Amino acid sequence: MSKSRQVATALLKAIEDGRLSPGTRVASIREAAQQFGVSKNTVIDAYDQLVALGHLYARQGAGFFVSRPLPSAMEETTADLSEAVDSVSLLREQLVGNFEVRAGDGRAPASWMGGTELTRLIRRNAGLNGINDIEYGVPQGYSPLRETLAMAMAGRSIHASHDQVMMTFGANHAFDLIIRHFVAAGESVLVETPGYYPLFGKLRLAKAKLVGVPRTADGPDLEEFERKVKHYRPRLFFLQPNAHNPTGSTMSLNNMHRLLKLADHYGVTLVEDDVFADILPKGSAHLAALDGLERVIYVGTFSKTLSTGLRCGYVAGSRSIVRALVDIKMLTVVNTSTFNEMVIHDLLIRGRYRRHLAQLRERVAKASATALRALQQIGVDDVSGPGGGYYLWAKLPTHINTTELAKKASEKGIFIAPGAIFSLRPDSTDANSMRINIAHANDHRFLDFIHTAVNR
Repeated sequence: MSKSRQVATALLKAIEDGRLSPGTRVASIREAAQQFGVSKNTVIDAYDQLVALGHLYARQGAGFFVSRPLPSAMEETTADLSEAVDSVSLLREQLVGNFEVRAGDGRAPASWMGGTELTRLIRRNAGLNGINDIEYGVPQGYSPLRETLAMAMAGRSIHASHDQVMMTFGANHAFDLIIRHFVAAGESVLVETPGYYPLFGKLRLAKAKLVGVPRTADGPDLEEFERKVKHYRPRLFFLQPNAHNPTGSTMSLNNMHRLLKLADHYGVTLVEDDVFADILPKGSAHLAALDGLERVIYVGTFSKTLSTGLRCGYVAGSRSIVRALVDIKMLTVVNTSTFNEMVIHDLLIRGRYRRHLAQLRERVAKASATALRALQQIGVDDVSGPGGGYYLWAKLPTHINTTELAKKASEKGIFIAPGAIFSLRPDSTDANSMRINIAHANDHRFLDFIHTAVNR
């Protein structure tokens, strides 16, 4: 168990035992660090975990306090909320981090990310580029960063001016804004299956009707796409053409052209999730590049390649769509973090991010080869991916249900991401599949557990 988790567990026990009653101020970060014999950063992580779980809340300038229990009426959840939360159970584990072996994780390890460089940069110069007063800033996001992103996208043949780019709190925030703009209750929305499970939860919260398009090794099944477009008449199709989560597959250039023609013919807007764009192989194709941002809304993020903690992403699209999304952004969160955006901009323009990406690509390549070799050695041969990203999609023998396997694994402290959570139909052909993070695939405890299951 990590030190931050130990601190969080001790505080939670004090809350449950009544030693810390609702409304009580807990020890300051400095006091808690001394009390538990850990660093201040460890205490901050522990307090953040308890805030995320609703046990603590922060009061500006006053510290952290024990939350009061919700009234019974507030504790009751709607069916839509319950279904959405059930579908993101993996996300909860990724945020809280109970398990030691994390083969099912969706993120790269902290050691792969740019945290050390970020910390050094922030400590050295909190007033980046001579700016010392961090105000709200423009709602569309920090202008110099948007200009730099427009130039970076041009390197992918995606041509957009800075006013066609809007900053977000990561890709998930971008999806939320797009759903708010486009999706009405009861409206049909196309998604890939297997696909990105937090997106399913967001759409269920919006009371949308989710319609699955099967994901193949060559991208979404276009015959099924056309059939379901004709039947359901959706306005949106969310997809991840490159380094797909969870299968690791990449869509061919030919199929990208075919999809764009079909989308144009039937009036469907495509939302391109391109979170691994910065580490994809050179020459990778992008829907937004082929389309010119006319029928494609392009979503990117720094969370997968730089830091999950900064929560910084972006949307690129037509000017009219970006203007509409900016209005929704102002109404819901006012603005994104100008400071975070300035930090990232500094890393980009000074070349630090470019050097970090070179190291990250090398790590991904080595970990991918090692993971594939290790899985083959234990008899897991039906594996696809990672396509430049972090994920392998492994199919186990048909008699193995990976949801049941995940329950058994959890008893041994092993975190597995079963295929059913990524599917719209839990009883689908994905029941014997699992997503594997290449960074954790070589852990002997995970490999021994899977080897025993496969050869039983």
